[in-house]
Amino acid sequence: MGGRVADISVREGVVSHAGASGPADRTIDCSDLLVLPAAVDMHVHMRGGTQSAKEDWESGSRSALAGGATVVVDQPNTIPPISSPDALHARVYEARSHSLCSFAINSSVTFDTPVKGMWSAGALAFGETFFAPSSYGEALSEGELRTALREIHACGALATVHAEEVADGNDTDLVSHDRLRSAAGELRAVEAVRQCNSAGCRLHFCHMSTNASVIAAAAAGSVEVTPHHLFLSHEQFEPTDALGKVNPPLRSEKERRDLWAAWDAIDVIASDHAPHTRAEKQAPFRDAPAGIPGVETMVPLLLAAVLEKKISLADVIRKSSQAPAELLGIPPAGFSPGDRADFALYPRSALPVDPDTLHSRCGFSPFEGLPAVFPRAVVLGGEVVYEEGEFSRGSPAWFAGKGFFPR
Repeated sequence: MGGRVADISVREGVVSHAGASGPADRTIDCSDLLVLPAAVDMHVHMRGGTQSAKEDWESGSRSALAGGATVVVDQPNTIPPISSPDALHARVYEARSHSLCSFAINSSVTFDTPVKGMWSAGALAFGETFFAPSSYGEALSEGELRTALREIHACGALATVHAEEVADGNDTDLVSHDRLRSAAGELRAVEAVRQCNSAGCRLHFCHMSTNASVIAAAAAGSVEVTPHHLFLSHEQFEPTDALGKVNPPLRSEKERRDLWAAWDAIDVIASDHAPHTRAEKQAPFRDAPAGIPGVETMVPLLLAAVLEKKISLADVIRKSSQAPAELLGIPPAGFSPGDRADFALYPRSALPVDPDTLHSRCGFSPFEGLPAVFPRAVVLGGEVVYEEGEFSRGSPAWFAGKGFFPR
């Protein structure tokens, strides 16, 4: 609790008291553990439906909990996309039926998205809005984006944007993938999005991959960076290894190191958890889908960096829990009375990432072998839902957007 030792009492899903202990149905001894407010991963793709071989809500939510995240925000480029109130309601029903963690659902943004209808149906935010094509997502033109941002702003909602520029060429390996979706193009796309935002809509830039893009995006909105852009470079993989294929691409080792220099300008760390099967990733590079799993390793990788004294624990809490909750209007997890009683309890030592112990259905991790600190237990709404590798179903919540109007 701010670095000090205190007893936390929980009642009806929220913190009721911080200080001296009192009577309780169950107590947890957290001696020698790091107790953190649980993460809010505001950028995941939980798949399901016809894509269940990659992931579904049960496997994806287990992966989230085992990584210390109790809230995930599902992106709308599903099959079918979340582009109508009926599709949104169906997605909420699917998540309510199978998710072990709390969740929210974003609305897609297309040229004909009924923005007001999606807002009143319970969308938490809009996007990721594609300003460049990506897996299962079609890009908007500048005119379409300008109109969409005007409508989203009228609702008082947040627009999350995938800003990239895609050049023509042969996409044959990780180096060419980086070149075709270049760092310079990402920077130009950020500026183009800013120019389109004549309405003054709240903007959130997803998965910025370079120092220059982070700085430029921070001047126009909030900024998200992924662990794979912080911890991985394309030089760490064989050139045609599609396990490292993702949009935006993994950059060079120099650009990866330079991204860390923008750490203070980064608002949010989110995983962009986008699982595909190993068989799909073993297709010829040009045919292999872009995207990698990351919800389970996001906070553990950051905590290993804390142990190595590269970053502060306070920054990890801020960027993985507090800031995303603030941006999205989700009640914060924390240690003060009234806070959401979602916590993750971590040991003070790291272990190498082992894909065989992870819970995503895709069965691989590009972070294999990197040091990570995985939680020993996770509490959701005051209930222990994960402990020493075992899961139990608690009371996960659906976080609807502020425009939600129940039928």
